[in-house]
Amino acid sequence: MEESTKGTAVEQLPPEFLTPGSSSFADFLAAHAPDQLPANRRPGGAGAAAGEAIDIPHGTTIVAASYADGVLLAADRRVTLGNGMIAHRDFDKVFPADEFSAVGIAGSTGMAEEMVRLLRLELEHYEKIETVPLSLEGKANRLGTLIRDNLGPAMQGLAVVPLFAGYDARSGAARIYSYDITGGRAEEKCFGGTGSGSVHARGALKKLYREGMSEADAVTMAVQALYDAAEDDSATGGPDATRRIYPLVYTVTAEGCRRLDDARVSELSLAVLEGRRDRPDGPNAPLA
Repeated sequence: MEESTKGTAVEQLPPEFLTPGSSSFADFLAAHAPDQLPANRRPGGAGAAAGEAIDIPHGTTIVAASYADGVLLAADRRVTLGNGMIAHRDFDKVFPADEFSAVGIAGSTGMAEEMVRLLRLELEHYEKIETVPLSLEGKANRLGTLIRDNLGPAMQGLAVVPLFAGYDARSGAARIYSYDITGGRAEEKCFGGTGSGSVHARGALKKLYREGMSEADAVTMAVQALYDAAEDDSATGGPDATRRIYPLVYTVTAEGCRRLDDARVSELSLAVLEGRRDRPDGPNAPLA
């Protein structure tokens, strides 16, 4: 008897899944499931009234810096709600984008997490379609496109302004990219920051950064920067020894993207706190 293929997985797939198209997963969603894009989801759910004010959790502050082996991304853990109320004290704001890149999120936390998930799918989809990984600059461009597509919600208070960093295997160098809410991209030299406390954090980075730093020195510098940001920005949470809450740190090198061990971050953070007992304003810039 002739074997029937009716009902097989291939036959059940819709035509759009079998038709060659763009290497962009976001473009695929826009064409076939636009409601699944973060920018097309209504704030507060379908029942939210038009124009109704909604308190949205927001996260800050993110810093990035290059060092001898690659680049690091570090973030405080605080999320605020409404007019400065603390919503979370130990929220994760840095995520691996793929094996050789990471992204730190500032702004609307829910929208930012959706954007990170979509970016990961973008990079995986591209590699499956094209059979090669996207270049680091290409990854940065794709993130810029996702931010630009979110401009409508951003104008309603759902802004996402991430910091992207990665290791470029083609050139053997680490690179850092910052963005504005329109998706405009700029490559930062040596270090960068985003979020409400970034202006204070960048001041500390500018004071302490030196080329060719070790990983330990770079992490210590990042913790110092986040400490300074927390002193002058209520939305930023500094190292909290009482609750054992310390910055989240990811490094990206030729070996790949990894989260720095919490015990190591706490050790370096406690050293910073101890140093601040004698020097509340922090260390001086290193001598040339």
